[in-house]
Amino acid sequence: MKQPHWTKEELVAYILLYTAHSNFDEANTEKNVIISKVDMQTFQKIHDEFDEDNDYQSLQKIIQGVKDHNYNEDELQSLFTDIKTLFLSDGEYDIMERNMFLYLKKILS
Repeated sequence: MKQPHWTKEELVAYILLYTAHSNFDEANTEKNVIISKVDMQTFQKIHDEFDEDNDYQSLQKIIQGVKDHNYNEDELQSLFTDIKTLFLSDGEYDIMERNMFLYLKKILS
């Protein structure tokens, strides 16, 4: 698997797409949250890449991307806030989303 050289914006888009799929349903409200963080061209480019990756590849790319961009504690907290906003955007925060949130906090912190 080739590790991408994403911008921070592309990494955020990928992470938010990954989390939007945690309950196997990418709601329009979740797409809107992602598009509010990145431009449409970036969203589409990253979405196309995401569609080609399996879960293992996605996690490896996320972990490496966070390392490559040297996320500090404040940046991680901002990212987790964005993830929580995404999860709440469709009016539900189900068990799959909760588990994904806790898992990402564990592996990225």
